[in-house]
Amino acid sequence: MAEVTQKERFLTAMKNGKPDRVPCVPDISNYIPCRKTGKPYWDIYFNEDPPLWRAYLDAAEFFGIEAWIASCAEIPLIHKERRYKKDDLLSGKSNLGVEVEDAEEHVVISRKQRYLPEKNAMVQHIDYDTPDGSLSEELICFEAEPPTHLHRIMKDVESDWPAFRWLLQPPSDIDHKKIDRIRNACREKDQAFGLSIGYPGFQYWEGFVTGSIQTLTYLYYDKPELLEEWHELHLAAGTRAMELYLAEQPDYVLFGGSGTLTMASPELVKRFVLPSLKLWSSMAKEAGTATMLHSCGKSRLLVDLLADETDIECINPLEIAPMGDVDLREVKLARGADIALMGNL
Repeated sequence: MAEVTQKERFLTAMKNGKPDRVPCVPDISNYIPCRKTGKPYWDIYFNEDPPLWRAYLDAAEFFGIEAWIASCAEIPLIHKERRYKKDDLLSGKSNLGVEVEDAEEHVVISRKQRYLPEKNAMVQHIDYDTPDGSLSEELICFEAEPPTHLHRIMKDVESDWPAFRWLLQPPSDIDHKKIDRIRNACREKDQAFGLSIGYPGFQYWEGFVTGSIQTLTYLYYDKPELLEEWHELHLAAGTRAMELYLAEQPDYVLFGGSGTLTMASPELVKRFVLPSLKLWSSMAKEAGTATMLHSCGKSRLLVDLLADETDIECINPLEIAPMGDVDLREVKLARGADIALMGNL
């Protein structure tokens, strides 16, 4: 009998089949892979030296676990209407490619980094110059911590919205060379090759606005038409991204949305989240591509919504109280035949 590969074991379990054993897929995510490189985290996150997906695969091989590469694979999408200025990086390295094809109207993106010796941290400043105004954001990355925002891209959503809309255009293509590098690395190690995509909803949008969930909540009541437009633009761009992803024939697609039900009510989830998950999981099913969803926090109701209204095949991490609300015995008995359950440890 042929030995089962880690890829086969992982995909069988994801599709709610019965593998030879339970896959070992702890969410080592970013901390453990980055720490194991011995490099400052800004080398990995800001400069891709090495890229996070490479650090993750190396760590998975070291520990002998099944790899969950989609959680660490940066979305390699291309927008023809965006141009990049040459970086001014203190580190002397850049993860940006050559300037893309010009257009009549475009967004010019430039990045600068500066090192803060008193904090032992790197700050990355990003400017977005659009035909409808300028935007900027700033991230700080400590030596052993992933980046976090110092300043988010929209300071005042209503006034910044015309410019921000330019960043929500559907992608024109995908970085095929990067896709091939990730795919080939997974094949060499007999691991499943997956891509991830973030779906619309408060859990995704809060990272772009000053004030986070509070700001979005006020907008929902005071400017509902703005959130409706955001949802429409995000859905259109994500649908195009899914088309590009599925054309690459990945082993699976991961829908990423931590806090889906923790940062919004069930009503908001049904309004802003479910439409994309229904459509995109249907597209994946038609293409024969497996799907899973990652959402930290409360997720018991999410299990029911996915099983009843989408074609998504697997959900994680199914957190226990107090951060989550999932009892593994209860959810396994109630929905174990309908959707694969990953996590709850």
